Amino acid sequence: MRGIRGAITVAHNEKEEIWQAAQDMMQEILQRNALQPEDIGAVIFSMTEDLTASFPTAGVRRIPGFELVPLFDARQCAIEGSLPLCIRVLVLADTDLRQAEIRHVYLGEAARLRPDIAS
Repeated sequence: MRGIRGAITVAHNEKEEIWQAAQDMMQEILQRNALQPEDIGAVIFSMTEDLTASFPTAGVRRIPGFELVPLFDARQCAIEGSLPLCIRVLVLADTDLRQAEIRHVYLGEAARLRPDIAS
């Protein structure tokens, strides 16, 4: 079991935008790490307080194969000066990849969170 991190930002607090961003991030995580939905044990999402229009998990449920994957939403801690309009994720997946081979995904303005590993 490995943990795979990711984050993405949206421009607006809108349901479809949140859903699409969550889908894009999840699909990028799957692709970069050669994963299928059945490889995933659970996915934990968090969002900053300024995102209230929808749950990111509702968007990810639209990806084929995610019907049975346990998904969970949480509120990100409100830290002064933190990146706004941000969705973060922790994917727990069964993989033979070594820790150093895992490809974390930081998209949009969220690339600022981890410039050491963002691509």
